[in-house]
Amino acid sequence: MEKIISQKQKGGQADSGIHVVLGNEACDLDSMVSAISFAYFLSKTSGSSGRTPVPVLNIPRSEFPLRTDNVFHLRENGLAVEDLVFRDDVDLQALHRAGRLALTLVDHNVLPSTDSDLEAAVVEVIDHHRLERQPSPSCPVTLEMVGSCATLVTERITQKAPEILDRQLAQLLYGNRQGNAGRAGALPDSLARLGSRAPVTAGTIVLDCVNMAPEAGKVTPKDSQYTSLLEERFPDLPPRTALFQSLQNAKFDVSGLTTEQMLLKDMKAASGGDLKLAVSVVYMTLDAFLQRQGLQRELCEFCHKHRFSLVVAMTISFNEKNEPFRQLAVYSSSTLYREEVSRALEKAQDPCLNLTPMNSPYADIKAYLQGNTLASRKKLLPIVKDFLSEWERRLTQRGGDSEYLEEEEEELGDGFDQSHSPMGLDEDPRPRRYSASRHRRGCCGGGGEDSGTEEECGAGGGLGVLAVPPTPMNSLVEGCPLDQGGPKISAEVLREKFSRISTTAGGEAGGDGGAAGGAL
Repeated sequence: MEKIISQKQKGGQADSGIHVVLGNEACDLDSMVSAISFAYFLSKTSGSSGRTPVPVLNIPRSEFPLRTDNVFHLRENGLAVEDLVFRDDVDLQALHRAGRLALTLVDHNVLPSTDSDLEAAVVEVIDHHRLERQPSPSCPVTLEMVGSCATLVTERITQKAPEILDRQLAQLLYGNRQGNAGRAGALPDSLARLGSRAPVTAGTIVLDCVNMAPEAGKVTPKDSQYTSLLEERFPDLPPRTALFQSLQNAKFDVSGLTTEQMLLKDMKAASGGDLKLAVSVVYMTLDAFLQRQGLQRELCEFCHKHRFSLVVAMTISFNEKNEPFRQLAVYSSSTLYREEVSRALEKAQDPCLNLTPMNSPYADIKAYLQGNTLASRKKLLPIVKDFLSEWERRLTQRGGDSEYLEEEEEELGDGFDQSHSPMGLDEDPRPRRYSASRHRRGCCGGGGEDSGTEEECGAGGGLGVLAVPPTPMNSLVEGCPLDQGGPKISAEVLREKFSRISTTAGGEAGGDGGAAGGAL
């Protein structure tokens, strides 16, 4: 890869621009590996049209240590984090304005509203989520509801450039090599302890498909097909079960994380009208999460810091048979937002979440046992998006004013069983009025029914007013709330970083016996 970049520079193509392969805002293992692997594929083929391919991880650099499984995977593949490019390292808007940007989206298919000005730069999409973008002859879309986007990247590589699929690339897509426990000292303490107990392995397709277990409801025939292909071509890849368990241990290691870090670790955002919410996967049981000291205050501060009106926390854990156990919590200081979103999730049929109410120690958190354990966030997000579209439509009918939604409030008052209300029965049976402005005052010292969290967040009101800008109906996800990094880096530095990745990987692949096509 270093040679390819060098040749382009010598050939006078250094100013032709950058082809960014951009993963999704959650930056989970599938998104990261898909971005790195597809950028490598472009660098070895003519698919980048003379531009230098660069994978960009769609989170600020400061958040990457929270992705413990990603850190684990990269370290064991010999890739240095400092050589990777993060979203706050590069000004994509400036590159686009200069006419030097091409974008390929992997593991998502729609840009957030904050990046809507980059839409003209999108030249291709590879994804496994529900299609949200409008068809365009200038932007081919590969979309299939498989378990892992890395499956689709593997398919493209084996069909278009099978000669570049060496062991190094296979390890990145499938799993890491064993026998590196001696390097565990370079890992964080929690992961170093893990390395001393188990083979140092990690996988992408295997992890996303829950160890290829049909009962988890994620693996498809295509996932199995390309997993088997990698195993047949490279028989020394680690066993699936050991690989899956090692990465699960790394992914579920949340020791020492604050509530904010837990929510940011695997988060996606969505918005509609005046309502902006976060959907976070939390890697522990809901009971343990609700028992965290100061949870209500921390949730309130999280919403104000990142400008969310509501948080949906999807907790997941696994039993001894690796069967998922799911629970769900809905937090908001606004009763209207909390009850409306909860009701939408309770009534959802595509899919049915099969929610059973649980006791919650907090009035502003609704808790549920999720009977449908196959419904991951990937399947819940379309429910949320449909609700937000309807929410925005209702606001539009009232001129965009959410101050008094009288009709909806009456429905809430008449149809809501107050015996299950966290606030208890009202002495006044008349339906209440809820407003966005009241929600904004809820945690900041304002009066009204939702001011019960004032003590938790501080009576001084120093967190400020929550002001959520309007968002187009078609937006599934909002940009990362912390996407305000330091100084941007130049295109030349991007090339240098990608070159160093190639040099490191090339040296290790050579040590494995000189894989065909050059190492990643």
